[in-house]
Amino acid sequence: MERNAARMTLAGVVSALFAAMAAYKLLHAGGLEQTAVFYVGVPAVIAITVVLVAKPRSAIGLVMAVITVALALAGPLLGEGIVCLVFAAPLFYLVGALFGAFADYLRAQGPRGPQMLAAPLLLLVVLEGAGEATSMPREEVVSASVTAPGDVAAALAAPPRFAPYTSVLLKLGFPRALSASGTGLEAGATREIVFSPRRSLGIGAEPEPRSMTLRVKESAPGRVVFEVARDTTLARWLELREAAFTWNGGRLTVALSYRRTFDPSWYFGPIQRHAATEAAGYLARTFAGAR
Repeated sequence: MERNAARMTLAGVVSALFAAMAAYKLLHAGGLEQTAVFYVGVPAVIAITVVLVAKPRSAIGLVMAVITVALALAGPLLGEGIVCLVFAAPLFYLVGALFGAFADYLRAQGPRGPQMLAAPLLLLVVLEGAGEATSMPREEVVSASVTAPGDVAAALAAPPRFAPYTSVLLKLGFPRALSASGTGLEAGATREIVFSPRRSLGIGAEPEPRSMTLRVKESAPGRVVFEVARDTTLARWLELREAAFTWNGGRLTVALSYRRTFDPSWYFGPIQRHAATEAAGYLARTFAGAR
């Protein structure tokens, strides 16, 4: 009996991992790897497969274990980076726990309970991000202000000099500016910024170079707006559109305009908003004029 239970558990684990891999490939091919269908659907597939194949006494524990294994394999096999795994893990565990608890509840109601788990999958096709009709507003603007004791215009006109991050969130693995070139605040003036390369956890993966080109879109006394002309740095995380610098009376405000690219919005929206706000504060401190 125990041997049969162990075999069922192993079969459930292997089936769940295979199902998760297949779901990833299908969603990636369909361009849905940044939608809620992926971030909710994949852990749901894992949980449902574990319950239907392994039929564990307690679904939550086994589902959590399988999700842990799946996340550990996602880096080497799928080439994900550490930042993606860190931010995706809590959502995967949350969805897995909810489905696991739901499975345990249904099992307690009768022998046909687990079969009802297939029903929630039908809801995934209409979850947020799968199409325009189910997408929440994506345009965002965040800002941060600091005291500016020096000449902000001179600091912005000179080649940028970036200090190390002080934000705990940005230190988690976000790209760091390594070098920058370009001067001037006249319309059309550009800045070329080279960032630390993307290091995937994929087996044999080479570091991917990352850079960003900024162009002065608007320039007036006390205000300069840079637009993003090209970006290979944040494109996997969000679409940065503009960075507006406004200063007056010894105060500098930096506003970042971007487009959220990950769903669900209730989870990734606050994370991206906080990270962008931290980045705005970092830029404000960098160009506050204190040299």
